Amino acid sequence: MKVLIVKVSALGDIVHALPVLAYLHEACPGLTVDWLLETGFAPILEGHPLLNRTLHLDTRGWRKQGVRASVKGALQVISALRRERYDVVLDLQGNSKSGLFTWLSGAPKRFGFDKSQVREALNLLATNHKAIMAADCHYIGLRYLQIARTAFPAGPDVPLCGPLPVSGRAAETVASWLDCHGLHPGTFFVIHYGTTWETKKWPLEQWCELVSKMARQGRSLVLTWGSDDERRAAETMAHASQGRAVIWPRGSLPELVALLAAARLVIGADTGPVHIAAAVKTPTVSLFRVTDSERNGPPGEGHVRLQARM
Repeated sequence: MKVLIVKVSALGDIVHALPVLAYLHEACPGLTVDWLLETGFAPILEGHPLLNRTLHLDTRGWRKQGVRASVKGALQVISALRRERYDVVLDLQGNSKSGLFTWLSGAPKRFGFDKSQVREALNLLATNHKAIMAADCHYIGLRYLQIARTAFPAGPDVPLCGPLPVSGRAAETVASWLDCHGLHPGTFFVIHYGTTWETKKWPLEQWCELVSKMARQGRSLVLTWGSDDERRAAETMAHASQGRAVIWPRGSLPELVALLAAARLVIGADTGPVHIAAAVKTPTVSLFRVTDSERNGPPGEGHVRLQARM
């Protein structure tokens, strides 16, 4: 049986959906599972042992090239999906874009959110089986799993974070970089300032205060970043650390996974690196403002979620 997971973005949400992979293989051994996602996030699933292959959308690239390129690119993806002849599609995105590819995949069974949970109502037309969410199904990872359970109801409970393997080549690169900075696995703290929305961010001056305090305590710190603005923030935080913090050079996604797996603790907002850390079993402290820590925060022991009012 062939199954397609449609979860195209964003980085943290894709990581939240990883337990679905483990569940599918436990519920129905021998499944072939593919995943449709945006090209920019595809490296996070590169070489995953529970995946047969990934299929890519390049929405941003198509948009830059104009309407004709967007239509051509979408048609090519749809053609590739139909050639695979999927038996089941699990739409974990719940919006119009994911619905388009779910519907046109040609799969006879298409599972997704019901009207109480779907992000955009048009998505309801794309699926022919809706997952009903229990009242206590608040954490987003549990909601993704409920769609999988609706399709394959016989499966056992699985961990709510991961699995996310660490690339051996990426681990070697990270180990070499750490050695150059006198750092050792399990001894340093990763701090990630950035996130996608301004309303998710903790003020930079308070990050600097935290970094300064940790530096005075003798902590070894690595500051990660994902944009020019975040790089400048990391430089400001490094200055506040009085030389105790080093700035990550922003390697590949697999290298970021390896770095977070090697850390003692990861501190950040509601952001992809925090969720990746949880998936590779690194403890986290996460700071939430506009989003709900109970819905989005890493669950279970080893993860501290701090919720602030806006």
